[in-house]
Amino acid sequence: MSSFARTDTSVVGRWWWTVDRWSLAALALLIGVGILLVLAASPSVAERIGANSFHFIQRQAIYLPVALVILFAVSLLTPRDIRRLAVLGFLASILLLAVTPWLGAEIKGARRWLSLGALSLQPSEFVKPTFAVVAAWMFAEQRATETFPGNAISIALFGLVVGLLLLQPDFGMTLVVTAVWFTQFFMAGLPMFYVVGLCGLGIGLMIGGYLLLPHVASRVDRFLDPSSGDTYQVSTALEAFMNGGLFGVGPGEGRVKDPLPDAHADFIFAVAGEEF
Repeated sequence: MSSFARTDTSVVGRWWWTVDRWSLAALALLIGVGILLVLAASPSVAERIGANSFHFIQRQAIYLPVALVILFAVSLLTPRDIRRLAVLGFLASILLLAVTPWLGAEIKGARRWLSLGALSLQPSEFVKPTFAVVAAWMFAEQRATETFPGNAISIALFGLVVGLLLLQPDFGMTLVVTAVWFTQFFMAGLPMFYVVGLCGLGIGLMIGGYLLLPHVASRVDRFLDPSSGDTYQVSTALEAFMNGGLFGVGPGEGRVKDPLPDAHADFIFAVAGEEF
């Protein structure tokens, strides 16, 4: 196509020849699978809560174009502009994260969401990508200029993020952020002494969460010993995988989405396992 020729200097032409097309294809596949799973799992949940059958699908249709526009706009930025945007986004996300434990709605023993009228916002989802960019920048600056305290700044910011996440508490997001940051630090040349120390710290935090937070202890106990409490969702999800077998029962033919409360969210893979 002439519009995508290498000599094309238009915005779209430059974008097409500079974007990582393997990552773009993977992202498109991920979006497609996500839409397919929402179509399969959400109608039953929507009807159960008294909403339109296509309630969650309509929300997806509203937010997806906005996300694609943002994706396209950010992919046009230079690395320098992306770093600047990440810093601004990180500062805003930290501010929102700081007020969430006090202003957020409590759901299942944690305060992770802020209600902004008709919109619900989870600040930790914005901290995750912006912190990854800022931390990578700090590590790179440390390697480029040894006198620059990039590692120390990254460690301090990591401590701030983890501290705010634990206030909610959100151990799942804490583990995700820690895994990404630790991998970045390791690739940047983290000495083995610190690798062992950080691994020990992570184990200590997990033990502390089990000992100090009843809802965390309850989930771990039920995972290790299903007879110790209510494991309805997990048991139902496992039955869905067994019912689906190797090739699934077919799109729309699954039954787990009807009784499973979080079939459209945390347990959407149970729907996928049964139908596909």
